[in-house]
Amino acid sequence: MDTRPKVSSLLNRMANYTNLTQGAKEHEEAENITEGKKKPAKTMLTAISMSAIATNGVVPAGGSYFMISRALGPEFGGAVGLCFYLGTTFAAAMYILGAIEIFLVYIVPRAAIFRSDDALKESAAMLNNMRVYGTAFLVLMVLVVFIGVRYVNKFASLFLACVIVSILAIYAGAIKSSFAPPHFPVCMLGNRTLSSRHIDVCSKTKEINNMTVPSKLWGFFCNSSQFFNATCDEYFVHNNVTSIQGIPGLASGIITENLWSNYLPKGEIIEKPSAKSSDVLGSLNHEYVLVDITTSFTLLVGIFFPSVTGIMAGSNRSGDLKDAQKSIPIGTILAILTTSFVYLSNVVLFGACIEGVVLRDKFGDAVKGNLVVGTLSWPSPWVIVIGSFFSTCGAGLQSLTGAPRLLQAIAKDNIIPFLRVFGHSKANGEPTWALLLTAAIAELGILIASLDLVAPILSMFFLMCYLFVNLACALQTLLRTPNWRPRFRYYHWALSFMGMSICLALMFISSWYYAIVAMVIAGMIYKYIEYQGAEKEWGDGIRGLSLSAARFALLRLEEGPPHTKNWRPQLLVLLKLDEDLHVKHPRLLTFASQLKAGKGLTIVGSVIVGNFLENYGEALAAEQTIKHLMEAEKVKGFCQLVVAAKLREGISHLIQSCGLGGMKHNTVVMGWPNGWRQSEDARAWKTFIGTVRVTTAAHLALLVAKNISFFPSNVEQFSEGNIDVWWIVHDGGMLMLLPFLLKQHKVWRKCSIRIFTVAQLEDNSIQMKKDLATFLYHLRIEAEVEVVEMHDSDISAYTYERTLMMEQRSQMLRHMRLSKTERDREAQLVKDRNSMLRLTSIGSDEDEETETYQEKVHMTWTKDKYMASRGQKVKSMEGFQDLLNMRPDQSNVRRMHTAVKLNEVIVNKSHEAKLVLLNMPGPPRNPEGDENYMEFLEVLTEGLERVLLVRGGGSEVITIYS
Repeated sequence: MDTRPKVSSLLNRMANYTNLTQGAKEHEEAENITEGKKKPAKTMLTAISMSAIATNGVVPAGGSYFMISRALGPEFGGAVGLCFYLGTTFAAAMYILGAIEIFLVYIVPRAAIFRSDDALKESAAMLNNMRVYGTAFLVLMVLVVFIGVRYVNKFASLFLACVIVSILAIYAGAIKSSFAPPHFPVCMLGNRTLSSRHIDVCSKTKEINNMTVPSKLWGFFCNSSQFFNATCDEYFVHNNVTSIQGIPGLASGIITENLWSNYLPKGEIIEKPSAKSSDVLGSLNHEYVLVDITTSFTLLVGIFFPSVTGIMAGSNRSGDLKDAQKSIPIGTILAILTTSFVYLSNVVLFGACIEGVVLRDKFGDAVKGNLVVGTLSWPSPWVIVIGSFFSTCGAGLQSLTGAPRLLQAIAKDNIIPFLRVFGHSKANGEPTWALLLTAAIAELGILIASLDLVAPILSMFFLMCYLFVNLACALQTLLRTPNWRPRFRYYHWALSFMGMSICLALMFISSWYYAIVAMVIAGMIYKYIEYQGAEKEWGDGIRGLSLSAARFALLRLEEGPPHTKNWRPQLLVLLKLDEDLHVKHPRLLTFASQLKAGKGLTIVGSVIVGNFLENYGEALAAEQTIKHLMEAEKVKGFCQLVVAAKLREGISHLIQSCGLGGMKHNTVVMGWPNGWRQSEDARAWKTFIGTVRVTTAAHLALLVAKNISFFPSNVEQFSEGNIDVWWIVHDGGMLMLLPFLLKQHKVWRKCSIRIFTVAQLEDNSIQMKKDLATFLYHLRIEAEVEVVEMHDSDISAYTYERTLMMEQRSQMLRHMRLSKTERDREAQLVKDRNSMLRLTSIGSDEDEETETYQEKVHMTWTKDKYMASRGQKVKSMEGFQDLLNMRPDQSNVRRMHTAVKLNEVIVNKSHEAKLVLLNMPGPPRNPEGDENYMEFLEVLTEGLERVLLVRGGGSEVITIYS
């Protein structure tokens, strides 16, 4: 029965979609929140990028986290989202502390619980007051948020009204100052600003009972309170004490003096450049107003930036909006335009109305601690005090409302398992558990009380969030994914990239070490999410970028085969499944992981015999089984399953078709068919030989692991032992390269490599050993070398290949003895000849072709020796062909003689080796000799615990050149 929905019902559900939690009727009022309380961004670039992302589909709860995670993936989204959550939570603590400071300093100073007459302990007492009152304020705000977002919205309207009145009061005061500036005196000594906290009058003397007596200021600069016999500071003597108007007004023209920057170092006296002053230095007195910190443009950016971090306030509450796609772009951009105008106009008004020495006086020492902006405003300073108090309270409520929703969105996505509990909410949709955690973290910030060290990190978290919003927009635009169709059209990837660059630059300009700390924290979260395996497919841009990069790389790989220096075994591991679709020999995967060590390509293939239409479900189940095993064995690669009518055909299809473009396998790994002698069904070993033939025809290397169940697991580590290589014929260097690759893995790292080579009685064994040692030295492979002498008749099964390949090996070793000039001259010739030679099958159809190559490969041999060798080869070829065609008893005698003799030598030398690598001859041309071939390999490897039969692919895989 077709259960697919009708088009009409589908359209109805889409049209009435809502991202609000059911039962959260109060959330419907959330869109009435006025965006005027949001702070502006430094530029409009991040807002433009966010608007484009927000209008590209429905934005549920999570806001910026949802945008980044769906655009860049769960790892980036989780890392940046969690950092942004911490930044928003600590920002709530900062806002609350700001409200408490205004409350205790300007509104009700008598409400302080802790007091101290000692100036040194006064700041500590103030911090304790802020901790107590801050905790109380936090509890009240959390209760308001816990009751419901509609109450936050009601308070927001009240707070907004206070803020608007405060802003209007500043504008009114600035206008009034143009014709009636407020009385706001500042005491000056020459052009230096004096602190008014400890002086009684702004004069060197004062009149008491018609008598002129020294003022307190005199005592601060002179060593005696008497006029006579007093030694005074030189600068105090040569300069007059004057009083200037701290707020001269809009019509004073003071803006010309404040127009240009004047950054001062810490401890510098704040001076008025236009005031008259004698050119004497004098001594530094504590009654001067000093610069408390070295100022610079980057420092001011860092101080100003926290006031513009509200750009994400609306997006954080995207789940509470009826139409986030419409509300977020319009609300955010209008809020930025409005507050940018307010900020910039206030900067201009302050510069046009207030003296520069007052603006630089951070703590108000020159004006007895009065609030400068409050004095400028009209009709009363209390308008600014009350407005500032409610503004910080409102910002704190907004942070406590947005942060839990952000955490809830992260928890619901289940990308960080231990946060799962914070995804739950009340019936009305309020994230209760997330709110409690947010309150606890905010309380931690309040207990710190002074967030001077934490605040820069929070700014980095905000900047990092903005950076990734811009990156997400730029990436989606450049990739041109079909789903990227934002309704907001006024964006461009260049603008997003510029915004991203500005954010990154500001991070390092403001504080490079805090930027590094923030990136390290985000990186740790990223790796944790990646380690936990966030199996989320959200169609993110990183996946699209990976596909584009993979396509580009694959097209580049198509240009040609890899150079010998870049050759590494790209594996196709053939696994056999039992009737229950379980892998029969999982250690084959273990060996592959040890050989690859996570590098290069690994394809794990298997065949299910049957019909694809009928066995599709079994194929999927078997694929999942193999993938789980790959994960357990830490094999990084791909799984490929084929359903075929015959096993041999399926294996052939895998060997032919696996991989893509230049990213294809060059080596096949398979297990030896154990128990083939006792099996009544000959298909097993015939399939094995067929696979060998297909691999040879495809010019692929072949690795056959015998006794694979005895191979070590990844948790085992050999503390000692040998990896023995029996180099009987040259196979392109596979036998040399494989043990080197194995030793890169911890299991085989402590094993030593021993290389055995077989020499005829007429060969110079001593010289061959020296040549082989030199060859290994140039290959940069550390190995022990041993030459084993055997009679030619003892290795008759290798005669055909030895005639062809042993000569190549001998030439290679002799080549190492040439002078540098000769070696350079011969290098290309050797490479050309090596590329023509390949390990051919015993008694194959390539006799005539091999004959042609053999005539070319003689190098420095004499004519007589060359002719003798050629004759020996032809005789051996004919002899071995007779071997495969003679009567069974004679064939068995010759075959067993060869296998037994080689086996005796190998077992004698390598019976204790951890692994033995052997050349693997190809199968005979005539299938009637297949069983003899299997018997030969069986007897050859008898008595060895772990054997790896190696057959090269016909190309050089290792080189002596850099």
